[in-house]
Amino acid sequence: MFADLERTAILQALSVEADTAISYEPTLTSAVIESLAQKFERRRETKHAELRGVNSLAAALRTRTRRQLEQAFSELKDSIYGVVVPQINIADGGPDRDNAHWYRLEVVQSAKQRGKYANFDEDHYFVKSGIRIGRERLVFVTSFHHVGRELSGVMEATSFARLESFEDSDDRQSVSQDFFVCSLEAFVFTYKTREEEIADAFARWLDAAVAVAFKEYGDRL
Repeated sequence: MFADLERTAILQALSVEADTAISYEPTLTSAVIESLAQKFERRRETKHAELRGVNSLAAALRTRTRRQLEQAFSELKDSIYGVVVPQINIADGGPDRDNAHWYRLEVVQSAKQRGKYANFDEDHYFVKSGIRIGRERLVFVTSFHHVGRELSGVMEATSFARLESFEDSDDRQSVSQDFFVCSLEAFVFTYKTREEEIADAFARWLDAAVAVAFKEYGDRL
């Protein structure tokens, strides 16, 4: 009787430990899976942070763009100042200006013309410049945006313009608008690109785009 009782107690103890082990194994597996998921998520976040480093270059190119446009529009103003007094304004855009959503339609339109996808899930920067003489106004925009449906660390600069006509020189509501792309090719840069390596090439690219915009505007005056 005592042997039977002892054997029963041992079997019950083994049964309890077996059940505990069985119920504990999935918990360990889940913990390992969760650990692996966190590990890959940290890697993904680290890689995404590296890829988003291209935003710093975009902001730097925006600064260069503004300086170059200020000079170009100043030269245009000086050349015609004795005849007319143009109205000129230049402004920055981006997530740090709370207006990164501006010109999305135009950016998408210009990107589609080249078979590209503009990714607005990521940061978007731009410089908008405008000049008005009488009833005619030119709005020139240089955009810096990510390309591709997934984050790749690749951005491009594109330039486009809009010509607006008004009823008279005092009217604030434009009656017609013509949109056109000023950059035949986008200026592409990545998270590995160094600013000093592309500064001269970018200045030449922007100069060509501004020249196209000024030529189209001049034909309207």
